[in-house]
Amino acid sequence: MRQIDHLIAGGTPASTGRTHKIWNPSTGEVQAEVVLGNSDTLDAAVAKAKEVQPAWAATNPQKRARVMFEFKRLVEKNKQELAELLSSEHGKVVDDAHGDVQRGLEVIEFACGIPQALKGEYSQGAGPGIDVYSMRQPLGIGAGITPFNFPAMIPMWMFGMAIAAGNAFILKPSERDPSVPIRLAELFLEAGAPEGLLQVVHGDKEMVDAILDHPDIPAISFVGSSDIAQYIYERGAANAKRVQAFGGAKNHGIVMPDADLDQVVNDLAGAAFGSAGERCMALPVVVPVGEDTADRLREKLIPAINALRIGVSNDPDAHYGPVVTPEHKARVEGWIDTAEKEGAEVVIDGRGFSLQGHEKGFFVGPTLLDRVTTDMESYKEEIFGPVLQIVRAKDFEDAVRLPSEHQYGNGVAIFTRNGHAAREFANRVNVGMVGINVPIPVPVSYHSFGGWKRSGFGDTDQYGMEGLKFWTKAKKITQRWPDGSADLGNAFIIPTMG
Repeated sequence: MRQIDHLIAGGTPASTGRTHKIWNPSTGEVQAEVVLGNSDTLDAAVAKAKEVQPAWAATNPQKRARVMFEFKRLVEKNKQELAELLSSEHGKVVDDAHGDVQRGLEVIEFACGIPQALKGEYSQGAGPGIDVYSMRQPLGIGAGITPFNFPAMIPMWMFGMAIAAGNAFILKPSERDPSVPIRLAELFLEAGAPEGLLQVVHGDKEMVDAILDHPDIPAISFVGSSDIAQYIYERGAANAKRVQAFGGAKNHGIVMPDADLDQVVNDLAGAAFGSAGERCMALPVVVPVGEDTADRLREKLIPAINALRIGVSNDPDAHYGPVVTPEHKARVEGWIDTAEKEGAEVVIDGRGFSLQGHEKGFFVGPTLLDRVTTDMESYKEEIFGPVLQIVRAKDFEDAVRLPSEHQYGNGVAIFTRNGHAAREFANRVNVGMVGINVPIPVPVSYHSFGGWKRSGFGDTDQYGMEGLKFWTKAKKITQRWPDGSADLGNAFIIPTMG
């Protein structure tokens, strides 16, 4: 059986003897196993990172950018291989996997402009003969703990900005689909990065805790569930680390009475069911405003959802594939059970779905639930599967309130032709990322990504200039070149710019 090991410069310490199964979600078979590390594994990676990081930080930003440019070229050259490898372990269809890789590459493109992004500020004549300027310097070693649902995009979001800024980076990807992160690190070496600058360690909670406690890792970025995000933020902060930890979501799609329902249904089909709903920016809750809107929307949704094609990950005609593991399939179907017991109407039932010829695969059929209310646990919690819930709003005020009061605040969308309603909604809703007639409002790479409430812990968003700030520290210099006429009388007075 294929075994996936760590990628640590100079070799890895003795094996812990612990491994984790890597499934083929389309067939239900174990295709590989990944070696799980411990604190000794991490120590080896950190030791090598400490060797190479100072020279990398001293490398001028143009040369660092050239490595990023070459990495971008290599990822593009190997994009099909990466997409197929990603699909084989995650289960998302190959076209969707291409999008995973591409959205990561867009942040790499931004990182290629690091010479411009690192320019500081300068004030000449801030005081008598005094100039003030600032510079951004790397922190040293960054670490990223990434989820299974975007094994290409999210690692590149993290290490692209961190390394371009002058840091070394240690990546701990999900143990469910670790092959693509390893391949990305190999391509980074091929691009000309020094050995040890980007390393990959595998593990479970034992490795996560080792990262959180390691004294030589000053900054950690995490994406995953909210409970773990909160744990990582609190433990990392207690160890005086800089932490950004992004959690779960329950994104709402508000449908106003004037919306183009055909376009809404098309958008919802992709946003709710694409990637089998395993996205933190999926749109699993639709909120039609008014009973008439709800009835008309439901009538159009049913045939559209029934027409979705579920297939194996390499089926070019499939809209989505299996979920990632048998445990996750059971979890999603368990939430449908819960919703039904709570009183939701199961309009389309995806439980027990079986794909002919792949009966052991981890498939969940598309599910539509209506008459969902805010007191239901199935509404409060993240399902993370191909399940769309209809929560009916009485009016516009109700539609603003629902996502604003939910425990998660990652993303939200409003569908309308009314510019005033859209503007009012965007200003008032208590959510971090807003789409106006855009179902999945993930910002472009030169802005930043981040949710509110239990969707995000920490003060800094991912990528863009926010990401650069997270992976660097600002140094401020106040300088004077005296002309030799010292005034000792003023030396004992706190300096001012007057």
